[in-house]
Amino acid sequence: MATQPADYCREIETYLCRKNDGHLIRVVGPSFELVSHWERQGIPLKIAFQGIDRYFERYYRRGPRRRPVKVDFCEADVLDVFDEWRRAVGGAASDAAVGERSAESLALRVKRSSLPEHLERVVTRLSSARANGSLVDEFDDVIDGVSRELDAARSKVRGLRGEARQALIDRLRNLDAELLRQARSRLDEPTRAALAREADEELAAFRAVMPADAFARAREAAIDRLVRERFALPTVAFVG
Repeated sequence: MATQPADYCREIETYLCRKNDGHLIRVVGPSFELVSHWERQGIPLKIAFQGIDRYFERYYRRGPRRRPVKVDFCEADVLDVFDEWRRAVGGAASDAAVGERSAESLALRVKRSSLPEHLERVVTRLSSARANGSLVDEFDDVIDGVSRELDAARSKVRGLRGEARQALIDRLRNLDAELLRQARSRLDEPTRAALAREADEELAAFRAVMPADAFARAREAAIDRLVRERFALPTVAFVG
């Protein structure tokens, strides 16, 4: 993992070159300052790559590519993915080492979805994970149970208020924890160790400035996020 701005920028430049089918887009001048700021914020390279991927996916959906993509175009997506990553690790990294953003950057954050939209997206992603084979067969009973509960929740969520709505949100949190517990139990020891090392690399920029207990919580949350990626699991818990 690159630890110096120049190394970090070279990694981003190399990745952007691959995404642009070999067309070299130099990360220099204002672009270098932009990417250097990502490094100073503590954005892990993997998270930056995911943000770049997200921009390319949206760009390709608009039709044939017309010109190479500059790194500047990817800034909003990189910051959005970083926000999602920070929430996934409990916000501890944000409190410990992330500088303030500009008003312009804050304005680019994605709006949070409503509870009905969240349920719809979760059901869709669970179905996709099963269809593309990312879930092992033994996971079927767990997925069936979660899917049934989500379908039932979708049929009544628009009318839920107050304590009933909070009870559903609490249940979603419990279902999310159960999915992760089941997913972790299906990992062999070498895979668990590899995911732990990857989580340590993601959080390396924050370790020295975080209290030990906060780092431990962030590390477990980072491992959970990597487990989600491995099994293509959605986040069932809802943050309103």
